Amino acid sequence: MTYTRENVTKQKRGFTLVELVVVVLVMGIVAAVAAPKMFDTAKDARISSTSQSLGVIRDAIDMHLGATGTYPGQDGEEATFLSDLEPFLRGPFPKNHITGAAGDASVTIVSDGTPLSAGGAGDWKYDKSTGEIIINTASFDNL
Repeated sequence: MTYTRENVTKQKRGFTLVELVVVVLVMGIVAAVAAPKMFDTAKDARISSTSQSLGVIRDAIDMHLGATGTYPGQDGEEATFLSDLEPFLRGPFPKNHITGAAGDASVTIVSDGTPLSAGGAGDWKYDKSTGEIIINTASFDNL
């Protein structure tokens, strides 16, 4: 059989094994770069949720102050703080979801009037003398 132009064009065309390997390799590289970005969305959602909860708690503290003239939890007890805010919240007191596994929505109450910073136990840290509340998780206590 002699190869003519007509015979060559009638041959089956397809991808070679090398071309397929290159395509799979490129797709693997793209997936390796994109996967961490996609899996970080859960972390971003936890941060956003906790930040929203912080805003809700701050609003409840302000409403309590406006209604009673005092900040909630003046006796320094967590139970009193939570019961003082209960009428101003819809549903249970929010948890801190940033740590990955939601905590128990506990609040550490201080009264020294110095700027709060994360540390110790509790999802939240609250200063009963200033009404300031923060997320009690390192690097998120400045939100």
